Order: sequence, then C-alpha cells, then structure tokens
Amino acid sequence: MPNSLLRLLACSVLLPAAFSAQAHWQLDNDASTLSFVTIKADHVGEVHTFDRLTGEIDDEGNAEITIELISINTLIPIRDERMQNMLFEIDLFPEANLTAQLDIDQFAELEVGRSATTNFNFDLSMRGQSNTYQAEVMVTRLADNGIQASTLKPVIVVANSFDLVRGVEALREVAGLPSISNAVPVSFNVVFYNND
Repeated sequence: MPNSLLRLLACSVLLPAAFSAQAHWQLDNDASTLSFVTIKADHVGEVHTFDRLTGEIDDEGNAEITIELISINTLIPIRDERMQNMLFEIDLFPEANLTAQLDIDQFAELEVGRSATTNFNFDLSMRGQSNTYQAEVMVTRLADNGIQASTLKPVIVVANSFDLVRGVEALREVAGLPSISNAVPVSFNVVFYNND
C-alpha cells in the first residue's frame, strides 16, 4: 500500500479524536444523575437526587456543573419543599456549582466502549462558600462522541462546610427526629456530548 494512502488512513482515524478535544462538551441532563444519602435516626438511610443539572467542558478542560437546588427530589413533596426553603434557602442561594480542571485529551483519545480510572480535584461552591474535594472516577468513551464519568467512591460533604448545620437542625425538629447526620455521601454519574 502506498505511503500516502497509509498516511491518509492514519489521519482519518486519529483526527476525529484530536479534534473532539478542541470543542465544548455539553452535559446531558437526562442521562446524568447526582445523588446523596441522608442518615436519620442513627440508622435510616435514604437516597435523594437533584434532577436539573447543566454544565460544559471547554477546549482547555475547564469543567463546570451547575446544580439547581430547587430540583431536589426526595420522593416526598413536603420534604422537598422543606429542604428547598429550610436547608438550602433557595430564594437566596438557588444554585451550587462544581468546577474542575480536566485533562480532556486523555478522555477524547479513549476508544468507544473503553474506560479509564482517574482522580481529580474539584471545587464545590454553595451559599457563598467553596471547598475542595477529590473524586475517584471511571471515565468511559461513549458512541456519538460522548463521555461518561461516574464516581467509584462517594464524596463525603459535611454540612458545616457550607453553613448548613442550622438548616439540618431545623429539618430535624420539624420532622420530630432524634438525629440527622451532618455528613452526606455524594455520588454522580454525568454524561457529556461533543456536538461540534
């Protein structure tokens, strides 16, 4: 086979992966999940989610995800309302934001169906305060130019890191519970697509 044809075939395989890193990746809310577990009365655990997420990763690997706190879903409407107003105070603080710096080239070069494990630091900002966490995630390359990132271990967020202790106590009192844990395990499974 002529060398020129070999080079053309190589370019046709490698260029899509290279160019896919040089574009904006948009979060697919319908395919993404952010959940957390609360522990009440010492041993009763419940899983809750936020149902509205938006986000993007730019061509320099700057990632940002916005969590709409009004979209809290505990499967009990009155509890959703109480958490919106008594815990998160959504009238004053409607959003939480997650930001990170990623090596997007590493993800873009994965073959479809292949996964890689990585650790990265991210900042979580809420109620005017920001804290840094580390996540261990599995990144999988999807068809249709997508990537999926899933936590392999929950990230522990503590209420007093965001001035939420008073809100937790208010929820405990209104529900008549002996205790609600201030430490919350958080997990996410997020999907981004590069539509360029």
